[in-house]
Amino acid sequence: MKRLLLVVLLLPIAAHADEYMLTIKDHEFRPAEITIPSGAKIKLKVENQDGIPVEFESTDLSREVIVPGHGEVSIYVGPLNPGNYQYFNDFNRDMRGTIVAKPAANKEN
Repeated sequence: MKRLLLVVLLLPIAAHADEYMLTIKDHEFRPAEITIPSGAKIKLKVENQDGIPVEFESTDLSREVIVPGHGEVSIYVGPLNPGNYQYFNDFNRDMRGTIVAKPAANKEN
């Protein structure tokens, strides 16, 4: 019973991830570059405002998902080491973008 209680109490912590928005419009990723804190798990919400599907793909992130025309998907990413992570539309490889993972700024008291 104690184990179950511990799991239930930790669920909100495990489910929390900062959310970032990526929009597809006029056959472009907007913004083309997203900066996130390294070492953190994030939720990348991808909204396709175009009428045709897009295949969000990233070999760097090991992700591949179809975003339907006028649809939306959520992709969980990380935690990532500091660096640049490329993504593209596999249906139109001219559509590209980058996730930049940077160490979070230190807060001083």
